[in-house]
Amino acid sequence: MILACILYNESLKSRNDIRVSPKLMPIIEAVGLTKTYRVFQKKDGLLGAFQGLYRREYKEVKAVEGVSFSIEPGEMVAFLGPNGAGKTTTLKMLSGLINPTSGMAQVLGFVPWQRLDSFRRQFALVMGQKNQLWWDLPASDSFQLHREIYSIPEAEFKKTLAELTELLGVEKLTRQAVRELSLGERMKMELIAALLHQPQLLLLDEPTIGLDVIAQVAIQNCLRDYHTRRGVTMLLTSHYMRDIEALCSRVLVITNGKLMYDGPLRGITERFGNDKLVKLRFADTAPAPDDATLARFGEVTKREGPTVDLKVARGEVAAMLGAILDGYVVDDVSVVDPPLEQVIARVFEEGKAAHEAA
Repeated sequence: MILACILYNESLKSRNDIRVSPKLMPIIEAVGLTKTYRVFQKKDGLLGAFQGLYRREYKEVKAVEGVSFSIEPGEMVAFLGPNGAGKTTTLKMLSGLINPTSGMAQVLGFVPWQRLDSFRRQFALVMGQKNQLWWDLPASDSFQLHREIYSIPEAEFKKTLAELTELLGVEKLTRQAVRELSLGERMKMELIAALLHQPQLLLLDEPTIGLDVIAQVAIQNCLRDYHTRRGVTMLLTSHYMRDIEALCSRVLVITNGKLMYDGPLRGITERFGNDKLVKLRFADTAPAPDDATLARFGEVTKREGPTVDLKVARGEVAAMLGAILDGYVVDDVSVVDPPLEQVIARVFEEGKAAHEAA
């Protein structure tokens, strides 16, 4: 880390293009990344508009505040946070699209905002709400343009394209104008374009936004298979927890521009999921406890005949089951963690509350 900081400072002094071998450091190393915007505050009414011409008032908005993390080669990492948390801003800094206000980063051994060609040829950024393909041309023409831009040998280009179109099942759609494709088909073409030059790092900003379940699963399978074959490193943002559960074992959670959690996906449930969901099905031939009795053990969330759903504190599950099984006849019981969506929502709420308190 100290060596990376020294190299970064020297690059600013000399403006030389310093590169550190990726074998000696993580694929991504971010230290104290901060991005602050000056936002113009317009006053109401015509008078306020005229006053703004002569005396403009601004406020500072910290989109990202002191974010630090590292990602090792071959990892598939989820980057989660509510809207406006700073996820996209962080990806833009890591890809060199914008400069940070402060902090440093090394991506593939480069300082990303130097925007060296040798750096840009080794990563890809896919944004679910931005198009990189020509709207009125067939996707195959845009693929050829990418081949020229990245100087991909013809044989290698054809082999990679055949592999990707087969993975996504779009072999027969590449000659169709992009504007005539469905949203899911367009997203598959965008993903193919991003992977044609075989990047070492893939940054994905909500790649499945707006897609149906079938298209989501197809893209998940493609990313998983491609990672298995090529070992590409991925950093993924998504509001669909199915994407995260299907692809990522490690999670970064950011709220209000600050990193709240960095660890395994399972650790989020253990740290923030304080409850367990218990489903009990009592025997029809014996009396079942009423809601008042069950409320002593936890919150009754649903009851349909002999089946009852309870929300029980994680540390109280064993005692609750022991008491229930001692006093009543139970045909079936299951204990599961709450859905990941609920746990993540709780993380976001805690982050918001801490920010407002501060």
